[in-house]
Amino acid sequence: MLASRACRLRPIKLSSTTPFLRPTAYTNFKPMYSIRPITCSTKLYKEDKRTPRVAERALESHDDHHGSFSRTDNTVFIEHPDEANYPRERPYDGHGGMHFKRTLQSFTLDDKVAVVTGGARGLGLVMSQACLLSGANVAIVDLNKDEGERQAKAMVDHFMAENPGVDEEPKVTSHFCDVSDPESVTSTFNEIVGAHGQVDHLITSAGFTENFDAIAYPPDRLNKLMGVDFNGTYFWACAVAKHLMARKEKGSMVMIGSMSGAIVNVPQPQAPYNAAKAAVRHLASSLAVEWAHAGIRVNVISPGYMLTALTEKILTENPELYKHWTSLIPVGKMGKPEDLMGAVVYLLSEASGYVTGADIRVDGGYTVT
Repeated sequence: MLASRACRLRPIKLSSTTPFLRPTAYTNFKPMYSIRPITCSTKLYKEDKRTPRVAERALESHDDHHGSFSRTDNTVFIEHPDEANYPRERPYDGHGGMHFKRTLQSFTLDDKVAVVTGGARGLGLVMSQACLLSGANVAIVDLNKDEGERQAKAMVDHFMAENPGVDEEPKVTSHFCDVSDPESVTSTFNEIVGAHGQVDHLITSAGFTENFDAIAYPPDRLNKLMGVDFNGTYFWACAVAKHLMARKEKGSMVMIGSMSGAIVNVPQPQAPYNAAKAAVRHLASSLAVEWAHAGIRVNVISPGYMLTALTEKILTENPELYKHWTSLIPVGKMGKPEDLMGAVVYLLSEASGYVTGADIRVDGGYTVT
């Protein structure tokens, strides 16, 4: 009753002598057609009157141009090489020795053990080295165990050469694993724990891409790609999470996604790879929430175009791809694998202790244009 009573309006009676007050807001009202339109400049306003710009006139003479730079080209065909044709990588030869410049202690990985899948080659190799240089012992996981052993020795030799006064040699081991096979993952994980005693960090860098037109993508190749790029990431994340929970220890994981999980690369067609990396990105977000109670952080690094040994081989055989790719990168160049070293150490270390479910894109600005 109170509400209805409060809402009642009392009628007001106006006498014939009550003056009518015109609202002042409308006293100076002018019709819209008398207001001058806003323009940036006289020139631009004139061009809006359908005068074609120079660029537009140039494009009109090329009927096949419109949209062509933003489309895939089904004539681009690149198959992932077999072991015999896979180019060898060299460890990053940088400033890995002792330094005395001030830096945050929270960036250290001292006394930690990091597992890096796909760690014998490409981005995985450089990130293995980043962990080593930041204080961790490393377990390299790869299909090619021999290459892993060669790289593990090269990494330790390089470290000892740059740090002649170090008291203890870091431990880097190599392990075979088919990441798409859960039984292989379990066996390899147990082998690593036997060799190192514990696992604290995980980097899932095992993965590959191929370029086929979607309607011509061989089903067996599709299953293999999804098995390695997505399933392998999931299997390894679960194995490490179980181990950390059993130890009641905190840990951190970095899943290597790709800018391809957020955009569509051109001109090369690679729909399954793009979808797999998008899945990895959301997997990380989901596990970050699911495992937050256990102190396990899960983040993603999404690299752009990186000049690994394999990428250099592909671009040597397809030089037009290099021109196309770099024309779309705001910084005007492709990245180097070592450009990922800082990001991966940050996400593994306590420096990012309040960061989980994040996606750091290291792509030279590609995805913001």
